[in-house]
Amino acid sequence: MSVVTEIIDGFPGDRPVRVIERDEPLLFKKPAQNPMKLWEDDVPPLPVYKFISKYEPVRFAPPRGVFEGPSLRLEWMTMSVNGRQPFYHRNTDVEEIGFQIYGQRTQMTELGTIDLSPGQFSCIPVGIAHDNYGREDIHLILYMHGPVQACVPAAELGEYRNPAFPGWEPKMMAEVTTHCLGGPHCDVAVGMVDEVMLLKTTQSIEEKLPLHEPSKATGKTEWIYKAPKVWIGHTTLVAGSPRIYTRHMCADEIQYQFEGTRTLITQRGAVTLEPGEFVSIPFGCAFASETHDGSKHVSVLTADKTPAVPQPVRTADLNIEELLAAYA
Repeated sequence: MSVVTEIIDGFPGDRPVRVIERDEPLLFKKPAQNPMKLWEDDVPPLPVYKFISKYEPVRFAPPRGVFEGPSLRLEWMTMSVNGRQPFYHRNTDVEEIGFQIYGQRTQMTELGTIDLSPGQFSCIPVGIAHDNYGREDIHLILYMHGPVQACVPAAELGEYRNPAFPGWEPKMMAEVTTHCLGGPHCDVAVGMVDEVMLLKTTQSIEEKLPLHEPSKATGKTEWIYKAPKVWIGHTTLVAGSPRIYTRHMCADEIQYQFEGTRTLITQRGAVTLEPGEFVSIPFGCAFASETHDGSKHVSVLTADKTPAVPQPVRTADLNIEELLAAYA
């Protein structure tokens, strides 16, 4: 018998976390009989969605939706080789989290300017104007209803810069204000703004834009942000990390593979994930991860159903017995 640990969590945090022992092969074994059809004999395998994870030269284009629901929108974004977003943006109803995947990105806001490198996060509060200047940039954008609480200390704070970035030429810029989770066709006001005046606001506001990055802890998810219905975390795994199963009772877990490869083992099948790939593990489904060479991924817990926008590129393999034998 192969005994493993399973954690049944209490997201969003108001229920006790329960730790139990399981016979691992039985997690994936179908009952021999189901005479009264009391459960589903077949469950669909986990779908996988993919976006590029290394920069390819493109012209500026709007972000692409990955998952969209009533309390979370997750978008994938890439910018031109050395280009900026052609407008400042304000959200009326959500806070905006950014996660840098590739390249460098300068974020200019009324709370200061910061530079983002791969693996780093930023959190723009509701109502704060912001713009981006990317260099071979790819990043994720997550819109969620606040308040958002940072669970790790800020690695850096925004500052007033003049110039905002090398070669910056200040302009009169478009300013767009949106609602409905930053979605397309949700503009409520459009105008112009003097970006020198906008960025100088930093000097008169005590609050500064925080940049966050994960610690070097390995083996379990480190929560970076928590909001009422959405949590965002980061996980670093190394070869030999214990295989611990997790089961969420009140949230789906969206995962984005950021670095390295990892085999995700779930009751909806097993799949080896590569950088740039997304999955969404439904609540109530036990899952664990294995890696041979090291792995990093972002986790997003969402209490509301948040369907995928793109079509899957493949699905998980429901034949898990051989895979477990390989990791025995």
